[in-house]
Amino acid sequence: MNPGAAVIRAGARVTLHFAIELDDGTLVDSNFDREPASFQMGDGTLLEGFERCLLNLCAGDERRFRLPPEQAFGAGSPANVMTLARRRFSAAVTPEPGLVVDFGVAGGSLPGVVTAVEGDRVTVDFNHPLAGRELIFAVAIRAVEPEAVS
Repeated sequence: MNPGAAVIRAGARVTLHFAIELDDGTLVDSNFDREPASFQMGDGTLLEGFERCLLNLCAGDERRFRLPPEQAFGAGSPANVMTLARRRFSAAVTPEPGLVVDFGVAGGSLPGVVTAVEGDRVTVDFNHPLAGRELIFAVAIRAVEPEAVS
C-alpha cells in the first residue's frame, strides 16, 4: 500500500480492471483488454462478496481472491430447478440442454437454462449460471477516490 494513498472504503469511487475465472481457469469475464470499470462501493454494481475483497486496497494494488459460492453467486437451490411441460415453450423454440430461455413473469423476464429434455418434459435451472461455483476474482486497482463528504 502506498502511504497517504486513498484506500477503498464504503462509498469510495473505484476504477479497476478485473477478471472472473472458474476454478479450472476458464475465463468468465474480464475487462483487462478494455477500459477499466468505475463504480461506487455499495452502489450494487458488484456483489457484496466481491466488494469485501476490495476493502483497504489502493491504486496500484493487484490481487487474486478465491471466492466460495456463498460469497459469489450463492450455492444454488434445488427449488430453482423446475420440470415444465413442453407446451410451455414457443413452437419456434426447440428446447435442448444448454439453451438459455427467458420466461415472461410479472415485472420482467426470468432466464433459465435447459438442463434436460425427456419426452414432453423439459427441466430448466433458474439458478444463476455461476451459482455453486468457486470463483477466482483478479483485480488491478487503477484509481480510488474517497467518498465525497457533503
